[in-house]
Amino acid sequence: MAEAVENYARYRDSAESWMLGRFVVPAARLHECSASPLSVLVDDVSNLPPEIDTIEVKGPIRQIRNVTAYFEISDLSLIPAIAAAGARAKIRTGGITPEAFPSATFIAEFILACVRYKVAFKATAGLHHPLRCYRPLTYSAGGPSGWMFGFLNVFLAAALARRSVDPETLVGLLHEESPSAFHFTDDRITWAGHILTTREIADTRRELAISFGSCSFEEPVADLKALGILPV
Repeated sequence: MAEAVENYARYRDSAESWMLGRFVVPAARLHECSASPLSVLVDDVSNLPPEIDTIEVKGPIRQIRNVTAYFEISDLSLIPAIAAAGARAKIRTGGITPEAFPSATFIAEFILACVRYKVAFKATAGLHHPLRCYRPLTYSAGGPSGWMFGFLNVFLAAALARRSVDPETLVGLLHEESPSAFHFTDDRITWAGHILTTREIADTRRELAISFGSCSFEEPVADLKALGILPV
């Protein structure tokens, strides 16, 4: 924990600090954590510390006053309930084994359902790299490898989904591996003939695709620099 908090403080002073969101911490380890702002993983929402304003929770969906709540779900039929509770959704996009990764079809349907019911979401697990790729799934030597979704794919799919495109188009975007398939300018991103303006992307990031969780901050930054999207 001490090392993670120290790293977080260093990242907040870096040139890429604009990319950095909240420090995610389990409620049971709050007493060890001096980082801020926080998003707290909780099981029991009945006794939240008053200083906590963002939580991530599994379990029954209900309105929780005075906090921003992300409900982790694997059942898309729960998204209307999340909307009714004034909450946000959380999708798990990977894990430490190939079996932990959902299909691109499921992710596309999740995004489209969030658009339909006006539910903002965050993604967690498996989004260490900008584009879909085949990589080791853990940092352990000899660990399993598998196909990982890219956070750029997911965020652009969310932006495109607001145009009511068909699920097959989103699946194609989620499966896109080639950097050359994307064209970036100061005011737009183009993929497969689809043009997304910076205004559309900014609106999507503010209203729909809020954030993604990653074990590493340095890895996504390094990959974006390697692709030429961020300056070296």
